[in-house]
Amino acid sequence: MGLFSQKGTFKKLTEHITNVIVGNPNIDDEFYDELEESLIISDIGVDTAEHIMERLKEEVNARYITDPKKITGVLENIVAEIVDKGDRNRFSRENPLVVLMIGINGGGKTTSIGKIANMCKNEGRSVLLAAADTFRAAAAEQLEIWGDRVGVRVIRHQEGTDPSAVIYDGIQSAKANDIDVLICDTAGRLQNKGNLMKELAKMNRVIDKEFPEAARETLLVLDATTGKNAVSQAKEFSEIADITGIVLTKMDGTARGGISITIADEYDLPIKFVGVGEGMDDIKEFDPQEFAGGIFDE
Repeated sequence: MGLFSQKGTFKKLTEHITNVIVGNPNIDDEFYDELEESLIISDIGVDTAEHIMERLKEEVNARYITDPKKITGVLENIVAEIVDKGDRNRFSRENPLVVLMIGINGGGKTTSIGKIANMCKNEGRSVLLAAADTFRAAAAEQLEIWGDRVGVRVIRHQEGTDPSAVIYDGIQSAKANDIDVLICDTAGRLQNKGNLMKELAKMNRVIDKEFPEAARETLLVLDATTGKNAVSQAKEFSEIADITGIVLTKMDGTARGGISITIADEYDLPIKFVGVGEGMDDIKEFDPQEFAGGIFDE
C-alpha cells in the first residue's frame, strides 16, 4: 500500500498478527487472546486493543467467519475507521492560515516545519516562518537553515525574548506582505506544563487579537520511534493546547506505527502528516485507508 508498506512502518505489528493467524487454525478464545496480546506488544494501548477486539468479534459473528486468514480485511477496515477523522485529517487550505507547531525538543518539530513550508510553497502558497521557540539554544538558527533551504523568510528575535512578541511581529509581516501561511515554531517544555500553558495561551490571544481573520492549525509533532512515550506526550499536550492535528515523524522504518492507532482512538486526535525521511519532500498527508492497509500488506 505504497507509503507505509514500503517503509516497513508496521513490521513488528504485521509479524505478530501474521504469527497469530498462521499459528491458529481456528477462531476461538485462544486465538482472540493471542491476537489481543499481539496488538498490545506492538505499542497499541490496552484500551484501544480491547476496542479493536470487541469490534472484531462483532464482525466475525455477524459474518460467520471461521477461518483466521479471513480476518485481516476485517481488521484493516476496523483500524481505518478508528484513524479516519474525516475532514479533520486534512490540513487547512484556507488563506491566510496561522500554524502553531508544538512538541518536545528532539521530536522533529523544526524539520517538520521546513517540510510543511516546502509543501505549502509547492502548492503556490506564500509562506513565512516565525522562530517563537526563543528559550531553546540555536532554535532560531536551525529554523533559518530550513528557511534558506525552502526559500522562505524567518522572523526571529534574540534568544530568551518573549515568544509572543515574535508571533506578533510575524503576524504584522504576514499581513503587510499578504502572506498565505505563517508557521510558528513554539516551545515544548513539558517539564513545566503550567508555564507552557500560559505561554501558548498568550500566543493564541495575540493571534486572536491581531489576526482574527486567519484560519488556525495547532499541530503536535511526535516522534513515532518513541512508542508509548509519544502517546504520553499526546495526552499531556492535549491537556494544555487545542490540538487540531498530529504530525508523526520518523515513520521510515520504525516498528512502532501502532501508536498512531492509540492516539487516534483514545484521544480523538486526527493525524495530518507523517514524516518518512530527511528530505524536504519526505512528508505525506495522512491517508487512513492506506495507513491501515500498510499493516496487512504482507
